[in-house]
Amino acid sequence: MELDCSQQADLATITQGVTALAELALDRACQQTRQELDERHGPLLGADGQAVPLWIIGMGKFGARELNVSSDIDLIYVYEHEGETQGQPDGRGKISSHEYFGKAVKAIYSLIGDTTEHGFVFRVDLALRPHGNSGPAAISLSALEDYLQVHGREWERFAWLKSRVVAPTASIKAPNVQALRSVVLPFVFRRYLDYNVFDALRSLHRQIREHAARRSAGHPERANDVKLSRGGIREIEFTVQLLQVVRGGQFPELRCRPTLEALQRLARANLMPQDTADQLAQAYTFLRNVEHRIQYLDDQQTHVLPTRDEDLEWIAHTMGYADTRSFLLQLDAHRELVAQEFDTLLGSNQSDGCSSGMCGGPRAPQKAPAPELDTLIEQIPPLMAARVAEWREHPKVRGLRDEARSRLFRLVQQTAQRVTQGQLEETSAIRFINWLEPLLRRESYLALLLERPSVIDRLLHLLGAAKWPARYLLQHPGVIDELASEQLFTERFVAADFEHEMALRLAALESTGEDDDENLLNLLRRAHHAETFRTLARDVEGAITVEQVADDLSALADSVLRVTAQWCWKRLKQRHRDTPNFAIIGYGKLGGKELGYGSDLDIVFIFDDADENAPEIYTAWVRKLINWLTVKTGEGDLFEIDTALRPNGNSGLLVSSFQSYSDYQQQRGSNTAWTWEHQAMTRARFVLGSDDLRQRFDAVREAVITAPRDPQSLQEEIVSMRERVRGAHPVRSALFDVKHSPGGMVDAEFAVQYLVLSQSGQHPELIGNVGNIALLQRAEAAGLLPEGVGQHAATAYRELRRIQHKSRLDEGNGQVPEATVAQHRDAILALWHAVFQR
Repeated sequence: MELDCSQQADLATITQGVTALAELALDRACQQTRQELDERHGPLLGADGQAVPLWIIGMGKFGARELNVSSDIDLIYVYEHEGETQGQPDGRGKISSHEYFGKAVKAIYSLIGDTTEHGFVFRVDLALRPHGNSGPAAISLSALEDYLQVHGREWERFAWLKSRVVAPTASIKAPNVQALRSVVLPFVFRRYLDYNVFDALRSLHRQIREHAARRSAGHPERANDVKLSRGGIREIEFTVQLLQVVRGGQFPELRCRPTLEALQRLARANLMPQDTADQLAQAYTFLRNVEHRIQYLDDQQTHVLPTRDEDLEWIAHTMGYADTRSFLLQLDAHRELVAQEFDTLLGSNQSDGCSSGMCGGPRAPQKAPAPELDTLIEQIPPLMAARVAEWREHPKVRGLRDEARSRLFRLVQQTAQRVTQGQLEETSAIRFINWLEPLLRRESYLALLLERPSVIDRLLHLLGAAKWPARYLLQHPGVIDELASEQLFTERFVAADFEHEMALRLAALESTGEDDDENLLNLLRRAHHAETFRTLARDVEGAITVEQVADDLSALADSVLRVTAQWCWKRLKQRHRDTPNFAIIGYGKLGGKELGYGSDLDIVFIFDDADENAPEIYTAWVRKLINWLTVKTGEGDLFEIDTALRPNGNSGLLVSSFQSYSDYQQQRGSNTAWTWEHQAMTRARFVLGSDDLRQRFDAVREAVITAPRDPQSLQEEIVSMRERVRGAHPVRSALFDVKHSPGGMVDAEFAVQYLVLSQSGQHPELIGNVGNIALLQRAEAAGLLPEGVGQHAATAYRELRRIQHKSRLDEGNGQVPEATVAQHRDAILALWHAVFQR
């Protein structure tokens, strides 16, 4: 009290101090109890000859190290496995694990919780244990697992979210604690986004509020509860825990126990505006400090503001306020903010302006009862009705729980209303039904769409926009939660932020021992799919250009390569150094930063390492890296990898030393690169590796593309290569293929490659890998093209890219009526003739 009120210590100092005291007391009580039991009944040993662990699990504020000065401690006792004690030397006194730990719990309670002439140490509450007060005082790990899988209720997930082994001290970091974590984590955090918990939290909160109302009935002074009343501590905790439970299965960096830390993590994950997180943190700190002062008054476990003026004045003074009025105004302001955020999260219909602390709790959004299937079919437009009628015999629909079926029918009903009101094409509604049908067993998606109306609006728009987004959403349905972000259409991909988030997620998995290959593979895939989808949503919405789409997808690929390479190296058994001296070179669309959705990656691997085993080590690493990028898991894959552009193509080594790569490209030795490989070099780009290797690669690339060449021979080779490419992609219709037809994008690309290889020695402005459009403009500015030809070809190339991109989004083949692109075709043909004089 002196430290808190007189010296104004911060909240963490107080709560962590009380928590440490509770941990110490339990550790000593546990040690003494087990010593006495072992003397009486013999030690309880496992098959390894070691004592069977007893884990004392702290729940709630104890687990989060947030105990207040008059807290009880919520405990659950779990022991590792069943067995029997050794007994006395004469064979007497043997008891089962169940009996042994039952006695232990009673003995620990008597030491900690019993009241003596000196009082008690801590109040102990075991009500959160499996089966509550009717369950055993201590439970085996296997029994706990069975309980959580079969009987665990949604509200218990919030309780277990903050669980932590608090005693005995020797067990906290013991390796076998991982077995306990592996039981608890899947119960709290589900594999998929879990919006089913919204209704569970509403129900739990309603029960708490009803209990508080009954307690204060006839006693209005009890209604002003800083913990349980509207806008109180519990609503802050519920706000934080709800967001953690919904997304913590897929985003492990959100898994943490302390409320203040969790708020900042939610803000970093864009699940809450930073200002809101900061305001809730201030409110939480304020309310917890008030709670402490209430408890100091009479050393009672209470959270109700006192009614005596002198008590309120003392609280105000020790909180740093000049008078009671200014303190109460600040209290009301904090609680109103908390209440509004909580109501918004749960979709409450609260009226504004309730700051007395006596308002009712949040109510679920008003739901009209869902119609039966036949009634629904009668209510909706005809095409939708015909499609939904197929559900009469659909096994997945018939197998849904009543609540899930009701959600499904309400979604169809809401979608039909959009159609009848002219907000949505009926074909888009059919596409939505087709998308929804395979996901019926994942009921949480039905809950998500009903909980987030803005999500379903954006989802319907995406599904109606083109076929490819619909297919992507079907393959990766979890990404639809990204549509809830208000910043979705105003942000762009930021590589540093992505890689920082991946580091946080890895650290979170490492902290719980979950960083096995499978979890990391899935983590990478989920992150990549989410970022791809964000770009896709911005693309379809028209928030970014085709060039920006390519830039962001290319930057994302670079980041995924950097993260995956780093993780694979750390997990490589043969690695011989902390940091590999290694580089990845991107070619083709990756090299030119022109990646599209689903593009494969053309890459070459090089190293510069004098270790005699370096070739074998880096080859093993690259094989692991390629496997991590390409293997399909339950979350899909990342990229297809093409290494055909490495020296000697598919017959060459998977990994080349820098020297051999340099010699091959610069025509040193008997085995050297072909002209088409030098064409590819014009678009080559250093993707990852040390700065030294970057500089050396850039020097090799510059030497290759600026090397003296016979213009006529070069022209003949490039034109010949162009004909071979055209022969491999014949256009068999009267339509114009924007990529391969004469006057298409490939003609522009080959013309640019010729200009770079033939002229960059005299025109350094052509050396940079800045893309075809910029190079065409530079070539014209340098006088290498007739006036207007380069600029018109650049404009045409940009437009053909846009047409190709739009066609691919709708799963088209990039072929259009020639008359619609005649102007662009002619501009690129003019470029071709100007460059090759043909």
